[in-house]
Amino acid sequence: MRKLIFAINTSLDGCCDHTKFFPSEDTMDYFIQLVRGTGTFVYGRKTYELMVPYWPDVAKNPEGDRDSDIEYAHAFTAVEKIVVFSKSLTSVEDEKTRIVRTNLHQEVLKLKQEPGKNILVGGVDLASQLAALGLIDEYRIVVHPLVVGDGRRLFEGINLQEKLQLKLVEPTVFKSGAVALRYLKQ
Repeated sequence: MRKLIFAINTSLDGCCDHTKFFPSEDTMDYFIQLVRGTGTFVYGRKTYELMVPYWPDVAKNPEGDRDSDIEYAHAFTAVEKIVVFSKSLTSVEDEKTRIVRTNLHQEVLKLKQEPGKNILVGGVDLASQLAALGLIDEYRIVVHPLVVGDGRRLFEGINLQEKLQLKLVEPTVFKSGAVALRYLKQ
């Protein structure tokens, strides 16, 4: 069974709003490796609209972008499929993306049973719903050494049936001062 992995960047104060700060080169390398092990992205509408067409456009026209951004863009576009859970999205950018409007729990269980590489979920809203359903197998949280002071917070408004117990299995410290924390669900 494939693992569902939640990965996100956050500040020390828990802000995960991508407009408030940018990942360093070394943390981008971390995410490039993670994406290379991914066969399916699972997004909500907001995250999908942030990621597509941005990364495919960088892959097609890399002028002026950092090397790590270009490499991430190529890893991103190599992922086999994107599943977007949305009730309001009416169309998608490419043929490897599909919109799902049905039961989140059942659809993710089906995805996990398909053969292939891991499933990567990004964003806050959908990840919070998946955490509440107990479907996330692994959490990869990259904490950056800054305090933002405002913006969207990690797991803001999450409604858990029971306390979520995680086990730290791999901390990674980057030259930039960021720390990647890899947790498994217990």
